[in-house]
Amino acid sequence: MPRFAAVALAAGTALLVRRAVRRRMSTAPLWPLPALEEPVSGYGRGRTVPRKALVTGRTAPAEGVVELRLEGADLPAWQPGAHIDLVLPSGLVRQYSLCGDPADTGSYTVATRLIGAGQGGRGGSREVHERLREGVEVEIRGPRNRFPFVDAPAYVFVAGGIGITPVLPMLRAAEAAGADWRLLYCGRSRATMPYLAEVGALGGGGRTTVVAEDESGFPDLGFLADVPEGTAVYCCGPDGLMDAVGAAMPGGRVPRLERFSASATTGGVPFEVELRRSGRTVAVAAGQSLLDAVRAELPDVPYSCRQGFCGTCRQRVLAGGIDHRDELLTDAERDGSMLICVSRCTGKRLVLDL
Repeated sequence: MPRFAAVALAAGTALLVRRAVRRRMSTAPLWPLPALEEPVSGYGRGRTVPRKALVTGRTAPAEGVVELRLEGADLPAWQPGAHIDLVLPSGLVRQYSLCGDPADTGSYTVATRLIGAGQGGRGGSREVHERLREGVEVEIRGPRNRFPFVDAPAYVFVAGGIGITPVLPMLRAAEAAGADWRLLYCGRSRATMPYLAEVGALGGGGRTTVVAEDESGFPDLGFLADVPEGTAVYCCGPDGLMDAVGAAMPGGRVPRLERFSASATTGGVPFEVELRRSGRTVAVAAGQSLLDAVRAELPDVPYSCRQGFCGTCRQRVLAGGIDHRDELLTDAERDGSMLICVSRCTGKRLVLDL
């Protein structure tokens, strides 16, 4: 048989065998595995496709803060409020708001504050500060936007410290549109507040109020009770600040918040999870994350951020109620899948496609 004909015959046979196997798996769910689609994970989805970027600039816009300029090819467009996943050389994944110019299609700008272990840091910000220098190549995913800048007749922005980063592009956009806006920018001290000069330049006419705690204590949020109906209120900063802003809002109204700290992964009732593909059932204690319980049986289950942001640990749910505690999945994505690093079960039993 001529070589070309033999190759064509082999390829055709392989295609027929593959189709036959798929038909059998779809009609006989117990052979050799349940007839389910591949488990979902954060990798491979369009918004989280990894891309390479080069650190081409590094500055210090405030004490303890590093700004990075990341250049890359075919970077997706973004809008104010968006953030990216930054994959650090160690493999840690951290989320940082984009604070540059959306019109700059060749680069992203992010800034991070150094957070020590005594302040709740888990090593990501220290790695950024110590290892990401000009010339270092990193992996990025995204951008995603859970904090979108909406059209509104007026805006009020409240930023605390590094929380100015997602707000800064919004201020520029509001100013460019000639919108009515007001900013309260607070921090421990002026020296630790990044982009203070730019914020001051944008806020001419008394629209910006800067409150440094070492000068005047905590900010007065009483003005929020009088914010007119229809005004979009944005807040990003420490949890305490965001909680206070929410409490100060008029009854029935809530601010738009950007949180980079997931809800507690524990604090609930114990439940059990069936790993359908593996034929195992695992008990999850009230003080244990679902991810930890699953990895005790299946150590190769992927994960990264452990905070419900990166999507690496996303898995398909076959049965059971889901207590979603992530900051990533859309409503459509939450229908049948969950991030097992932070989310839990609302009942006593959950079934995962694992």
